Amino acid sequence: MKETWFGHPRGLTVLFFTNMWEQFSFYGMRAILVYYMTKQLLLAQDSSSIIYGIYTGCAYFTPLIGGFIADRVLGKKRAIIIGGSVMALGHFMMTQEPLFYVALVTIAIGNGLFLPSLPSQIRDLYKPGDPRAGRAYNVYYVGVNIGGFLAMLVCGALGETLGWHWGFGAAGVGMVTGLLFYLWGQRYLPAQALQPRAQLPSAIRETMSRDTLLLLFGLGVAVAVFRSAYEQVGNTVALWADVGVDKMVGQFSIPMTWFISLNPLCVMLITPFLLAWWRKREAAGIPQVPTQRMATGALIVGASYLFLAALSWKAGNVAIHWQWFALFWVVLTFGELFILPTGIGLFARLAPQRLGATTVASWFLATFAGNLAAGLVGTLWTRMSHPAFFTLLAAICMVSAVGLRLMDARARQVSPEFRPQTDPD
Repeated sequence: MKETWFGHPRGLTVLFFTNMWEQFSFYGMRAILVYYMTKQLLLAQDSSSIIYGIYTGCAYFTPLIGGFIADRVLGKKRAIIIGGSVMALGHFMMTQEPLFYVALVTIAIGNGLFLPSLPSQIRDLYKPGDPRAGRAYNVYYVGVNIGGFLAMLVCGALGETLGWHWGFGAAGVGMVTGLLFYLWGQRYLPAQALQPRAQLPSAIRETMSRDTLLLLFGLGVAVAVFRSAYEQVGNTVALWADVGVDKMVGQFSIPMTWFISLNPLCVMLITPFLLAWWRKREAAGIPQVPTQRMATGALIVGASYLFLAALSWKAGNVAIHWQWFALFWVVLTFGELFILPTGIGLFARLAPQRLGATTVASWFLATFAGNLAAGLVGTLWTRMSHPAFFTLLAAICMVSAVGLRLMDARARQVSPEFRPQTDPD
């Protein structure tokens, strides 16, 4: 198969752009969801936080069911086409206020089929042992963030200036665009056959070792803890920034969603340098255990929340300059790049062939638990001072980092490729 961008198969480019447009729709809607609930539907902050947590949580729970259906019933390609179509319908339903709750359910259901099936196809592009496979997930993650970046500029700006329904409609258009690109690129993706039908528990026992299961479970718990803090960026952090950040540049007020766009922009700018550094270490025979890399990321994100706590404490009731808030996003994104793409890549690489989409879906199950927890953590916003709340988020990230470091030995045991050359065989 002819290689193109970054020396990877053409199929990765197809998956990259399909994912980019799907993320445009998902993050475009999510960026304005809390503002829509509090400013248009006039819901209380704690109620909107719970709804936000339940929605984002369910969007990552349904993939566990959808992944199994993709592996055993539909196949990954059909699951993506059906799931993407249902998601597009849900986004267009968001333009109608009476359909608000139905639309959220529809998007979550479609996401269940779509989300695990797309990244699980990445491994099919590479032969076993190909070192490019691990880095492919960081390349793929750039697509996530290009879509997120465009979403903030387009959906966010349309929602804040012309009306929230314009933003939701633009998200629907993005989802349709992604589907069309996926259909166009079918010839660059390997053929796939349905896996033999079997009960999920027995299929897992037959194809995955006990050590691997324990590692994946431990990673899932640590990531769920991390996301309960990380997901505040679209919830309480956004609410604080709406009134706590001076967004004026001369006579122009920077739209709040543009600040969120700094996150995907930094991913695009930083990722090539991180990939080059990691490749250099691998060439020198110094592979880093993924759990170590993920723990480092959790600590960096925790440091960004400590920075926000210090800013809010020093400012008191005065709005901080927007440049400080921009710096917070840079630090947070740098940490995110160590943990999130590494985590989903590890789940996909450890997945048995028979349960590719199902195993990737279990990563999103951890995300589901974390997002639900984020909704509950968000209810503390009005019960604590802002500096204390942001300090709590930093502490949560540090707990996650400790848990990830405790899994280093098991990660090396499960995957010998993660052992430094000085380790005994």
